[in-house]
Amino acid sequence: MTASKERYISYQGEPGAFSELACIKFAPHLTPLPCAIFEDAFAAVTEGRADRAMLPIENSLAGRVADIHHLLPTAGLHIVAEHFLPVEHHVLVKPGVKLEEVKVIRSHAVALGQIRDFLRESGISPEVAGDTAGAARRLAESGHRQEAVAASIRAAELYDLEVIKRNIEDADHNTTRFLEMSAEPNDASPDDGAVVTSFVFQVRNIPAALYKALGGFATNSVNMTKLESYQLEGSFSATMFYADVEGHPQDTALRLALEELSFFSASLNVLGVYKAGRKR
Repeated sequence: MTASKERYISYQGEPGAFSELACIKFAPHLTPLPCAIFEDAFAAVTEGRADRAMLPIENSLAGRVADIHHLLPTAGLHIVAEHFLPVEHHVLVKPGVKLEEVKVIRSHAVALGQIRDFLRESGISPEVAGDTAGAARRLAESGHRQEAVAASIRAAELYDLEVIKRNIEDADHNTTRFLEMSAEPNDASPDDGAVVTSFVFQVRNIPAALYKALGGFATNSVNMTKLESYQLEGSFSATMFYADVEGHPQDTALRLALEELSFFSASLNVLGVYKAGRKR
């Protein structure tokens, strides 16, 4: 009997990163595949080395994850699911180090944005690292007693670090939203219950274009839960928008709203139609 081929899900970071935890929790049938940068995580799917990618898009405390919105339209992947992961940060140090010895704490920029209160109260200086787990690994290798990292319990276990302060996040509701992405679309059915449609668009260069483009969502009572802008290719006049709306494109209301949007847009790209996460 031929053994089944191992299947992978890519993520940005190293073992012990919160993105790996999301893979383990929400896609347990796939083996997590660590990637150094987000572009590599996308490429692993487009090149066939992974079946899916698990990518953080926003955090309830720190806001959106930088670079993701720029990469989504050009990656050629499709959103097939969303997941919400509660995030708990802990202070990790070399065994035997006391909190009063720590002068610097390293972590991912988004993670540091989630522990501002702790940093202010402790007086410890933050330093940005590529990812939480990578910072933990480097601390384990360096042996510096004045350094700590903010990372997960799993990172502490993987790299033999000691947890000296738990749950330093600014709020109990600290949650990161992840998008699970695939090379092929797997759209939810209109009768699948609560559905989210995500898309990016660029409005035409005419007066009040954005107002006109979004008018159809108001007149058709479509709830837009997210609208974010970002500059396109370094230009201060070419603006792209990322949006999440409730509903399925086959629903009459959303179909009409998207038709009106496309009339006033230079481009419109639906990234995915997927079931709403249970914690939405």
